[in-house]
Amino acid sequence: MTIKISIDCMGGDHGPSVTIPAAVSFVNHEPDAELILVGLEAEIGAELKKLNAHNHPRLSIVHATEVVTMDDPLEVALRRKKDSSMRVAVSLIKEGKAQACVSAGNTGALMAVSRYVLKTIPGVDRPAICFPMPNQKDSPTYMLDLGANVDCEPQHLHQFALMGSALVSALEEKTKPTVGLLNIGEEDIKGNEVVKQTAALLRADHERGILNFYGNVEGNDIFEGTTDIVVCDGFVGNVVLKASEGLGRFLKNIVKSEFKSNPINMLGAIIAQGALKSISQRMNPSRYNGASLLGLRGLVFKSHGGEDAFGFEWALKRAFDAAKHDVLAKISTTIAALMPAQEGTAGAESTGVTEPTQQKSA
Repeated sequence: MTIKISIDCMGGDHGPSVTIPAAVSFVNHEPDAELILVGLEAEIGAELKKLNAHNHPRLSIVHATEVVTMDDPLEVALRRKKDSSMRVAVSLIKEGKAQACVSAGNTGALMAVSRYVLKTIPGVDRPAICFPMPNQKDSPTYMLDLGANVDCEPQHLHQFALMGSALVSALEEKTKPTVGLLNIGEEDIKGNEVVKQTAALLRADHERGILNFYGNVEGNDIFEGTTDIVVCDGFVGNVVLKASEGLGRFLKNIVKSEFKSNPINMLGAIIAQGALKSISQRMNPSRYNGASLLGLRGLVFKSHGGEDAFGFEWALKRAFDAAKHDVLAKISTTIAALMPAQEGTAGAESTGVTEPTQQKSA
């Protein structure tokens, strides 16, 4: 079965110079993929010609006249740039021309545009950003939310757990992935009221056989691989993500600096180069690139804005796998069965995002 993915080729720090080589490489390695390249046609075409891929049968171009920059405010992305590569790429899902979309563009803009265009799944109040984190077991720990929702209520975290469980079950082929609730301790008495109330909801689901709730987990459990999924609000999740990225770069720089500090250490680096290469590969954050925007009525994946072609290709792979395993249908079914839309929830009729109205100039 052919999986069609739309790509916001202009998004991110590098635009077509990264997205196009990644697209060409991915489509050459994945015979069941068809990629729709969205953006400024002339620039995309020029990059394709450099790679001798301008006549590739599974690559097509959809022209978009505008680009959402990394520092564009939401108002600009939603109201002023209606023909942006980001919005057109997302709209292709709604039109049924693509099964998933990948963008390295402005995260806030991508979430807002995706929510406005696609709407949310019935029963889901808020979409969440889910990202795979590396762990000691050399398998990902899926964590959500990582920045879409700063203030959350227990029902929101509950929905995140359900959506994350459906995602991991499909992608990792685990019938009942374990779910941990991020807290300041494992004991039930610890944490704020939101965490305690969320734990009660998750324990109830565990007793009913709906979720495999492990219990409270702490920050170290993320990288130990204690659970398959870690649930938290977007404020905490984003701090964890950024701190982890910073620590990774810090350790990498220290290792490089120490091995170059004197001739003996340099000799040690030569002797240990095999192990160092393996460590570098396991710790390479590009292998985990590609965050899912869960809760939308369509599959949207966010690549890190500064990623190279290798990293962006990983985001394409995650989008392809999600579409291939019909993750959207599984999440929708899970939410419909377990979290019926209640009064006040943002279901199919409400996006939670309204397009800004024209402001009168002063």
